[in-house]
Amino acid sequence: MRKWSLKGIEHGGCMAWKVRASWKERIMFARIVKGRPFFPLDQKLKLRADHWSEGAARVATRQGLLGKSFELAAEAYRDATGGSMSKDSVRRVTEGWGRAREEQRKAEARRVYDAEVPQLASCVVTVSQPIGSQANLSTDGGMVLLREEGWKEVKMSAISEVRPKRGSSRQAQASPEVRIRLCRHSYQAGLWNADEMGQHQYLEGTRRQVQLCQPFTSVNDGAPWIDRITASNYPNAIQIIDWGHAEERLWKVAKAAFGEGTPPSQRWAEKQIELLWHGRLKQVVHALHLLDWDHMLCLEDIRQSPAYFESRQSKMEYAQFRQAGYPIGSGTVESGINTVVHHRMKRQGRGWKRENAQAMLAALSEFHSGRFQTA
Repeated sequence: MRKWSLKGIEHGGCMAWKVRASWKERIMFARIVKGRPFFPLDQKLKLRADHWSEGAARVATRQGLLGKSFELAAEAYRDATGGSMSKDSVRRVTEGWGRAREEQRKAEARRVYDAEVPQLASCVVTVSQPIGSQANLSTDGGMVLLREEGWKEVKMSAISEVRPKRGSSRQAQASPEVRIRLCRHSYQAGLWNADEMGQHQYLEGTRRQVQLCQPFTSVNDGAPWIDRITASNYPNAIQIIDWGHAEERLWKVAKAAFGEGTPPSQRWAEKQIELLWHGRLKQVVHALHLLDWDHMLCLEDIRQSPAYFESRQSKMEYAQFRQAGYPIGSGTVESGINTVVHHRMKRQGRGWKRENAQAMLAALSEFHSGRFQTA
């Protein structure tokens, strides 16, 4: 590090110029005017208000979102640039970018959901990575630790493009089932209630133009709040209960009815799962009603399983869904909770301040949606 100090006298007062520079590091020229720093070369050098160049800030933000901590992000910044930035500076730059994204999200929601003069979402959001054919929407929740509040739920929606797998086109496929893959994911995550999640779910869908997609599916775990906001935003979407949740429920019923790990339990569960997989849901419902529920020790949620399956038959036609090339799993949002939210934000210690957590969630949503370079 080299330091220079240049001092001179002007008529009417004293001025002091201080220069600090290092190779591949920010260059700061500060002029002290009436006790306040003034940076006359910031504009010429294209420095931000925090005196970092846009390039340095972008590298720091990227590392701040990828790293498990801001300390590790600062080390990654040094390795990438050869310069140095403290973990506190990385945190301020990263959270600052996130706050700008959060303010943008809130402004869009206010304009579209204004009680007096609502605007069309298509006129408010900027279209990004539109999906031209088949799309899927999934919504779920995860947990983050907030300072002085404890563990709180983060709600997330994930939107994906659905494509046939290579070598398995509808014409060439020997099996009646269409093999598919989900790709080009985008996310919206935040510390929201259900209605707020519904707003941002709809805005993200407009951004991806899912209203033009045919078919458009929504695979979820069957939580009432998810069903409600999805049906409200996209009444024509084909709603599907996540296969994994349906299968898991049948195993829990078998455990309650016949005992954990017993041969009768395994036989009953495997038979019902096989029937469900091949579209014979009515037989599964009949088998559920035949169980002796009065003598079972289980949670009330499991006790309601006959009604659960009976009331969701249209969302559990798994054989038809597979033949049509629809996804039947909500793995995109479940993996999104882990890779987008938990990887970066689930940590020990005091947790996040709420405003910083929301800023990070906004930033992570944009970053993992592939919109970092355009934001």
